[in-house]
Amino acid sequence: MNKEAILVVDDQRQILNTFRRLFQKDYEVITAISGEEALKELRRQTVAVILSDQRMPRMDGVTFLTESLKIQPDAIRLMITGYADIEATIGAVNQAKIHQYISKPFEPDDLKQIVKNAVDRFRLLKQNNELQARLLEANKQLKSEKVELQKQVEKQLDLGNLIGNSPEMLKIFKLVRKVVDTPTTVLISGETGTGKELLAKIIHYNSNRKNKMFVVQNCGAIPDTLLQSELFGHVKGSFTGAVKDKIGLFESADNGTIFLDEIGDTSPALQLGLLRVLQEGEIKPVGSAVTKKVNVRVIAATNRDLQNEVKEKRFREDLYYRLSVFPIVLPSLKERREDIPDLIQFFLSKYTKRIGKKVTGIEAQAIQRLVEAEYPGNIRELENEIERMVTLADDNGALNCELLSPRFKEKIITTELSLPEHSNLKKAVEHLERAMITRTLKMTKGNVLRSAIKLGLSRVGLHKILKRYQISAEQFKERELR
Repeated sequence: MNKEAILVVDDQRQILNTFRRLFQKDYEVITAISGEEALKELRRQTVAVILSDQRMPRMDGVTFLTESLKIQPDAIRLMITGYADIEATIGAVNQAKIHQYISKPFEPDDLKQIVKNAVDRFRLLKQNNELQARLLEANKQLKSEKVELQKQVEKQLDLGNLIGNSPEMLKIFKLVRKVVDTPTTVLISGETGTGKELLAKIIHYNSNRKNKMFVVQNCGAIPDTLLQSELFGHVKGSFTGAVKDKIGLFESADNGTIFLDEIGDTSPALQLGLLRVLQEGEIKPVGSAVTKKVNVRVIAATNRDLQNEVKEKRFREDLYYRLSVFPIVLPSLKERREDIPDLIQFFLSKYTKRIGKKVTGIEAQAIQRLVEAEYPGNIRELENEIERMVTLADDNGALNCELLSPRFKEKIITTELSLPEHSNLKKAVEHLERAMITRTLKMTKGNVLRSAIKLGLSRVGLHKILKRYQISAEQFKERELR
């Protein structure tokens, strides 16, 4: 272990030699006969302790110790002084940040103990500084990781990751871009598993509220009385178990966004409270006579037909119109089958990374079966199936039909399509598109409009694909006339 260095400064060489003999066993002793020489030594080498006499020609001890602060501020400063130098001692404490002064005459053993204590203090301060530096670096790293994570979240929730190139999804992208930076209330409807909560997150994290809270509440998950407390908060003693005041989700989400899933499951009493928020921008905690102002964007979602619920008097008409200022209807997966290959690729990439398994791809026949399957669970069902297939797959293998769940094998729609057993995804999708378009044109005798409707495409969209694949609809008309 290297010895700590101490610097002794005195204008008498005899005293310097005495100090050297006294300390050289335990420390590396550096001596200087003047303050100027000592400052040069401090610029050359780090020391733990500086031991300086006060009375020296040209530069006294207080001046020297003050100058030493600029070079090595962490060194522990000791000053030897006589009774006559008491004013200088006070000056050293205040000006030169002296740790301790030593009165003349002194006992060698006492001086050794004082220096040992000073060296120990230096070591402790050094360890603390190193620890603080590591903690600061760790905090910077955590902050950097947090910022990066936030970027990843925002990237993950960017519009580009709402997968789909079908006409239905392109319309939704257009609607989202128009509403994203407004305070407008949005009502998202669609079957279970179509991605309503994901769309709500996309709207929030791409809006000017993205740095504020995004809170989620499933309105059908808890009883009505508890739901009111959860959303609006309550005051102490308002009901059994209310032992203290509670802040509700609307107050927590102030200046942010609240996503109310399954809004159609709410009771008339709760609907009245929601109407107050949307109309007046205020809430009333359960058991309180005082209202609170909140600035919250509301995004609601439902898999019910709310218009029918209004007709049946199960949902307030005034609340419905407040919620549906900007309605967005998410299509079922069956209505956008052309997006399934892209969704397969997205989920395949997601779960190979999450599970940590290398998968070479997915066989064309498996893609075909997934495209043609029924999806009562919509995108969520497809995602779960891909996760299951990746879990079952061998390392460095491909996903194939053997890995499909029984319900997918049983519900395959029989077709005349024939795909190569092994292909990469892009080629398989092109093959599948060609085959489906060709088959549909045969069925419609070359009628482009009817074919587009059957394929879930616009007429313009189908014409673009026909041009890309150099398929002529006329050839199918001519074959029917022969």
